[in-house]
Amino acid sequence: MTQKLANYIGGHPHAPRNGKYLDNFEPATGKVYSLIPDSGAEDIELAVQAAKTIFPWWSARTAGQRSEVLYSIANKIEQYASELAYAESKDQGKPLALARELEIPRAIHNFRFFASEILHQTEQAVHADASETLNYTHRSPLGVAGLISPWNLPLYLLTWKIAPAIAAGNTVVCKPSELTPMTAYMLGEILNEAGVPHGVVNIVFGRGATAGAALTANPEVPILSFTGGTATGRSVLTSAVPKFKKTSLELGGKNAAVVFADADVAEAAIQLVRSGFQNQGEICLCNSRIFVEEKVYPEFVEKFSRYASLLRVGNPEDKETNMGPLVSKEHKEKVQSYIELAKKEGGKIAFGGDTPTLSDYFSGGYFLNPTVVTDLPHTARCMQEEIFGPVVCIAPFKTEKEAIEFTNSTEYGLSASLWTRDVSRAHRVAQALQVGTVWVNCWMVRDLRVPFGGMKASGLGREGGRHSLEFYTETKNICVKL
Repeated sequence: MTQKLANYIGGHPHAPRNGKYLDNFEPATGKVYSLIPDSGAEDIELAVQAAKTIFPWWSARTAGQRSEVLYSIANKIEQYASELAYAESKDQGKPLALARELEIPRAIHNFRFFASEILHQTEQAVHADASETLNYTHRSPLGVAGLISPWNLPLYLLTWKIAPAIAAGNTVVCKPSELTPMTAYMLGEILNEAGVPHGVVNIVFGRGATAGAALTANPEVPILSFTGGTATGRSVLTSAVPKFKKTSLELGGKNAAVVFADADVAEAAIQLVRSGFQNQGEICLCNSRIFVEEKVYPEFVEKFSRYASLLRVGNPEDKETNMGPLVSKEHKEKVQSYIELAKKEGGKIAFGGDTPTLSDYFSGGYFLNPTVVTDLPHTARCMQEEIFGPVVCIAPFKTEKEAIEFTNSTEYGLSASLWTRDVSRAHRVAQALQVGTVWVNCWMVRDLRVPFGGMKASGLGREGGRHSLEFYTETKNICVKL
């Protein structure tokens, strides 16, 4: 019998009020393996009321008391790490090894980091007017936070929102992606085992157009954090603006890597294959464009294509697999359409562009080989639009100025990476790029203490460390005459 998932509201499982469910497909086989609540506004309202009811009590807990709860959640996730990694691999299609080594450990770290962070917060106090007054900052939680998370890193990014929100004293209603619900469903059970007070965290499944829209529009949800596509982000912001909701948006990206001739070309090629194709290219920070200085362009393309050809595409549970299937049939078709578009735009397929030959068991899966496209102009659609799959476009540049111009030419501004041995150039170019994060001679090295977010159409606001805790609180200045 196909498993039916339930919403997690007020610490208890709840079937959708309308009785409707969505099929949950396993990307590796294309078969339905569970049913997801197709929740609506009634379910969201029930969750908001549960969160609102316990908010006064939860917000009154001391930082130490909230910290203990977060540590307890982290410990329970660690206890169920193997089961969660398997569920995430099956649900999203990522290699099981990647889920074990990256996604689940980062989810655990999210709770441990903020459990510690709230114990070491400080605020500024200043004397003014010849010490006649004392000014100090007071922070307080806002209330019920609406958290909408994406399908590509389902547990990691959901916990990245939950942890700082509840650490700061808020309660939350989460709307995970309907494409990858399993780890969020398991999280509800884990929260109960960890002793999280009922109603502090609520999880409602459903489509963005119904459950998501109801959450963003709910008048009793004063704060919204959304990670997903830019088009949906615009809708979230449109819903939030009339009610002046505090909003954080982490949106799309068309991230570039810039490889200068003085770089270690072989090392850059190896690392950029990882940054282009990890998790099937379904990470918002993946480098989908690579600009290479002309004099080393042929060498780089040869090495990059050869290293990409060594990636193994197949069964996500196989420890030798580097790439699993894409998340859905529709997404695979979208990515394939961009490969065909690249050919029409004059691009050359240096490697890939097709589907792998796998056993009959995986014949219905959504697999694609890593694809390398060369010689497209930086203005081509495949160089400008977010594909979010295993397609990397490589093009040459002549000068540093041209490299900066090419990188900044899209509407997006999430991240970039630079590859050079010239320290002065690294700083100079990094500061000229219109992106939220620049990595130099590395990729996706993350530290929760530093701010994270995008520029332009890649988002609004900054999270990470104290920036997250500041986002999830309201600041008040208090001036006392002495």
